Order: sequence, then structure tokens, then C-alpha cells
Amino acid sequence: MVFRRRKQRSYLQLIADSLYPRGGWGRAASYVMHRLRRLPDLPYRIARGIFAGVFVTFSPFFGLHFLLAALLARAIGGNILAAFLATFFGNPLTFLPIGVTSMKTGHFLLGTKFDPNVDRSLVGKFTDAGGDLMRNLAASITGNPVDWAGLSRFYDEVFLPYMVGGVIPGLIAGLVAFYLSVPVISAYQRRRLNRMRERAEKRLAKRTAAQARAAQKESGNG
Repeated sequence: MVFRRRKQRSYLQLIADSLYPRGGWGRAASYVMHRLRRLPDLPYRIARGIFAGVFVTFSPFFGLHFLLAALLARAIGGNILAAFLATFFGNPLTFLPIGVTSMKTGHFLLGTKFDPNVDRSLVGKFTDAGGDLMRNLAASITGNPVDWAGLSRFYDEVFLPYMVGGVIPGLIAGLVAFYLSVPVISAYQRRRLNRMRERAEKRLAKRTAAQARAAQKESGNG
């Protein structure tokens, strides 16, 4: 298996690594790029998977990015593992600029007003909306009054503009990633194939030389 670990991480380690990977984000990015280059597939299929993974990070469906990336990669004939890895483009360092860019674009397209302070409250708005949802679900059981006003504002001010506006920057970022990754992956695969061929030729030459020495020794003994 490509992603199997010798020592499995605990849930707490998984959460901690998702917030700040061991060795920092630079090392994590290098690891992802290394994995992408070594995927056993055609460069264009890997690049389509990368496009899918990058594109879905511009959607507000947090927690579903892996699933959406896999579905999109399958639809466009991309590598699904590459799509999973490319969702790394959306991480705690990029979520805020991705969210602000998507929302600005969405408000512009919808003709609504963008809150200039949203960059300082975007995470809070998502958290508050999740809290409202949980409280309302509990209220349906306990009999307390249900109030959807907060979620309605969240949908109008954040979710809808985010969803609509994420399409254009998502397409741009995905296409840039696609066209940059094709030559990089192609060159890497060619170099790797050449190294494998050179090693095979060296092993063959050693084997041939050993057989020639053995034959010469045999003829000398004869």
C-alpha cells in the first residue's frame, strides 16, 4: 500500500498533524510533491487528479473535500490518489485567503455586499453556524424553541457567496496546477525510467561479464 505506515498514528496525532505537521508545512509539502511524482500512472491522469484536488479546496464543503475530489477525479479521468494528495492545497495556512477570495468573487457575482471584516471572522462564522445547527437539532428533541435565523444569515452572507465564488478561482488555481504538474511529472518519470534502465543495463553487464569469465574458466580447464 502506498500510504501504509509501519507505526499507526493515534487520533490525537492525526488531528495535531493536520493542524501542524511534524517538521513543518514545508516538509509536508515536499512529501506530498514526492508522492505525486512517484504515483504509477500517466502524467495527464495524475495532473487531472491534482486539478480535482485543488479545485474542491475552493468549496465551502469542509470535511467532504476528499470525497468531492475523488468524485471529480473519477468524472474527468484523473488519478484519485493524486486528487486526495492535492487537497493538501487547502490547509490552515491557505484556508483564509481561499475563503476571502471565494467570498469576494461570490458577492461580486451575486451583486451583494462583502463584509470587509470577514477575514477576521470567517472561522468564527463557520463555528457559530455549526453551534446553531447543533443547538437546533437538540431543540427538536428537547422541545426548546428552534431558531434558524443565524444559519440563514450564515447561508446568505458566507456559504452561498463562498460556493458560487469559489468556482472561478478554483478553476484558475486548478488549471495552473494542472499545466505546471504535467511537465514536472513527465520529466521526473523520464529521469526515473532512465535511472532504472541504467541500473538494469549495469546488472546485465555484470551478469554477462560473470558468465563470460565462467565460460572462459571452463574452457581453460577443459
